[in-house]
Amino acid sequence: MESKTVRIIGVPLDYGADRRGVDMGPSAIRYAGLREKLRQAGHQVTDLGNLPVPVPESREMANGGKLKYLDEIVKVSRVLARAVEKALEENCYPLVLGGDHSIAIGTIGGLVRRYENLGVLWFDAHGDYNTDQTSPSGNIHGMPVATAVGLGHEALRAPFHGRFVDPAKVVYVGVRTLDADEAEALRHSGTTVFSMHEIDRYGMRDVMAKAIDIVSDGTDGVHLSFDIDAVDPLYAPGSGTPFSGGLTEREAHLALELLAESNILSSMEMVEVNPILDEHNRTGQLAANLIASALGHRII
Repeated sequence: MESKTVRIIGVPLDYGADRRGVDMGPSAIRYAGLREKLRQAGHQVTDLGNLPVPVPESREMANGGKLKYLDEIVKVSRVLARAVEKALEENCYPLVLGGDHSIAIGTIGGLVRRYENLGVLWFDAHGDYNTDQTSPSGNIHGMPVATAVGLGHEALRAPFHGRFVDPAKVVYVGVRTLDADEAEALRHSGTTVFSMHEIDRYGMRDVMAKAIDIVSDGTDGVHLSFDIDAVDPLYAPGSGTPFSGGLTEREAHLALELLAESNILSSMEMVEVNPILDEHNRTGQLAANLIASALGHRII
């Protein structure tokens, strides 16, 4: 992989989830030696620190629970979208550290301002394809993919400035639990879903070959959004929404090593690392190592 100027953007946001703690995720990943790992992989690294995010205790939850902390999430998303857009303007590779997965609204909102045909790889145990009309919880971290393709509440779509991702260029990897309405919407969405069934049946190498073909065909940029709960909680205990039967540590690394070899990624985010639930920063360490794999770290 050619050397990149990686710009780290921390987003300590936990408004989108029920369980507190993911606001400390960016610090946990940094503490695991992220910058040094990326430098060893041959990249230049700059770190913008964390975007300002007020703590939930200082805010009232509005909207009757249908869209929890909507105003706060939209405000942070707008700031993040501009930070990502600015990184691209300055020929940097945006690496966004969350925070819960609602931050993808800001990340992708910034990317679509620079890429007309963005491909998105979404590693996650969940679909994140709910809207305010289908979500059982009202948690916005379950809505970013729907938002990115132009669905859902208009306020959440505002950071996109009317430019959205083609659903046919969204590929899921590692899904293993979906809400009923969400599953029905995905079946008619045009997106590609490689659940754990496909990974077990065909193997990670073949799944990733197909995923890479889809997201790189006719696109001018490819974003990787990696929720750490895609990995089985046996290997990643520090996640607020764990679900058994996920990727092994080696399957996750292989997937990202194959992405590094393909050299198609133009941006990345790592989300949902929760140090409160972790064991000796195992999950933060795994997240840092997976990022390094996606950016070309090799054993030899």
